[in-house]
Amino acid sequence: MKKFLFIISAVFALGGCTDNFEETNTNPYQITGESLQQDFNHVGSFYPSMLGQIFGNQIDHNLTNVTYSQHLATPTPFVGGINNTTYYIRWNGYWGREYGSVMAPAKQVIEVAQEGGYDMFVEWANLIRIISMSRVTLYQGPIIYTNYGTTGDVLYDSEETLYNAFFSDLDRIIGVFSANTDYVGLTKFDASYGGDVAAWARYANSLRLQLAMRLSKVDPALAKLQGEKALADPVGLIESNDQNFRISNYGAKFHPAVIAWEWGDTRMSATMESILIGYKDNRIASYFEPVSDMTLVTDHPDWPYKGIRNGAEIVAKDDRLSFSNINEDFNDPAKVTDRKVMSADEVFFLKAEAALRGWTGAGDAQANYEAGVRASFELWGAGGVDAYLADNTSLPIDYNDPIATGAVNDFVNQITTTVAWDEGASNEIKLEKIITQKWIAAYTNEMESWMDHRRTGYPKLPPVYQNSSNADWGVIPPGEILRRMPFVQAEREGNAVGVADATAKLGGPDEIGTRLWWDTGGPNF
Repeated sequence: MKKFLFIISAVFALGGCTDNFEETNTNPYQITGESLQQDFNHVGSFYPSMLGQIFGNQIDHNLTNVTYSQHLATPTPFVGGINNTTYYIRWNGYWGREYGSVMAPAKQVIEVAQEGGYDMFVEWANLIRIISMSRVTLYQGPIIYTNYGTTGDVLYDSEETLYNAFFSDLDRIIGVFSANTDYVGLTKFDASYGGDVAAWARYANSLRLQLAMRLSKVDPALAKLQGEKALADPVGLIESNDQNFRISNYGAKFHPAVIAWEWGDTRMSATMESILIGYKDNRIASYFEPVSDMTLVTDHPDWPYKGIRNGAEIVAKDDRLSFSNINEDFNDPAKVTDRKVMSADEVFFLKAEAALRGWTGAGDAQANYEAGVRASFELWGAGGVDAYLADNTSLPIDYNDPIATGAVNDFVNQITTTVAWDEGASNEIKLEKIITQKWIAAYTNEMESWMDHRRTGYPKLPPVYQNSSNADWGVIPPGEILRRMPFVQAEREGNAVGVADATAKLGGPDEIGTRLWWDTGGPNF
C-alpha cells in the first residue's frame, strides 16, 4: 500500500515548458511501489521484527517463565528481594510486547497481503500470531485473539475457545503451506528456514501436537483428535535437529545473553545443579560455565558447577556472582541473536507421552523417549548418551548453598526416578521420566517446561525458598507454585469490561494461584 512507502518529492517552479515533465523529473534512484512489490518488501519487511519479538526481554522471559521452570536463578535481590522470583509481581510486560510488536503489525501486514493476493504471506503472519498468542495464554489464560482489532470493550477468548481457534487456523495454514511448497516469496525475510515452505508446514504441524498435549487432561478427546491429526499429517513433524525451528538473526540479543554478561543478573539454578550433576549429565558443560572457586563445590568437586536456589534469600548480589554463569558460547556474536523455539527432542518427548496416552500413530514410548534424549545430546554436542540412557541408579542430589549459613536456601531432592527406561513401571513413573528429560532438554526455551510442571507436576521441583506472595496478587500456599500471571494493568484500566469477562472465563480470581484451564490438578492418567 502507498502509505507504507517513502516517496521522494521535489518542488518545481511554476511556469516554463512542461513537455516530457514526468520523464524529465523522475528521480532515477527513487524506490518505486512496483520495485517493492516485485521483491515482496512491502509485505515481507514486517516478518523479521515480528519473529524477533517472540521471546521478549529480561522481564518477559528470565524473571517469569525461566525462573518458574527453575532453569536459571538470579543473584540479584531486586526490590529488596521481593519480586517476581519470590512470587510478588513487580513486572508483567509480555502481554504488551506481544500485542504491540506482533499482533498489531500482523494485523497490518495481513491487510496488505490480502489486498495484494499474497496468500502465503497472510498465512505466515497468521502462524506467527499463533506462536505468539499460544505463549501469552500460558501466562494469563484467557486472552484476546478472535476479537483482536475490534473496538470498544474487547472481550477475551476463553481458553477452550482459544485452542479451538488455534486448531482451526492451523488447519487452514497447513493446507495453504502444503499446497505451495515451491513458493519462494518468503526467502528474503526468513532467517529461520530460508523460505522453505515445507519446513514451515512441518513446524506448524509440530505446533499442533504441542498444543494438543497441553489439553490432554482437561479435554482428552480433543487432545487425542488433534494429536492424532498431527501424527498422521503427511507434512510430517520435526524429528531431526536440522529441522529445528529457531528464531535467528533478527536483530537484538536474546536474553539471557544480555542479562548474564552485561548485567550479571542470572546464573545457573540450584535445580539444574541438582538434576544435571546427579544424573551425570554431560550437557551441563554446554549449558553452563564451571566455577573458578572450587570452595563452592566441595560436595562434588568432579562436577565444578554451582547454582542458586530459585526464590533464594539473598543479601547482596556480589555474594553469588561467582556461581556458574551460562556457557560463554551464548555470548558469541554469531549466536546471541539465535534461539530455538521447537526442536526434535521436544517432538520425540511429545510422541512418547502420546504413546502412553494411546494416541494412534505415536509409536513406542521408550523408542521416542530415548530418541528425544539422543536428539538433545546431539544438539548440544554432548557425549556419553548410551551410558546415560542405561543408568538406572543415579539420582539428582541434594543442594547446599555454600554462601548462606545453616540450612538457608538448601533443599532435599524429591526426584526418585532414574534416567533408564523401565518398561515394567507404571505410566506415572514413565511420564515422570519423559517430562523430566523434556525439562532438561528445553534449556533456553522454558515456556513449555513451566506449562508441563503445572500440568503434570513434573519434574518434582523444590518450592521457592522465599515465598513473598500476599493478598495484592494472591497467596501461594507453602510448597505450592505460582500458576499464572495476572491480567495487565493497562487492560484493567483501559478494558475493564473485557478483564471482568476474562476473569469469569478464568474460573477463579485474577490471582497468581488460580489454575489455568488445562491445569486441572487431577491425576495424569
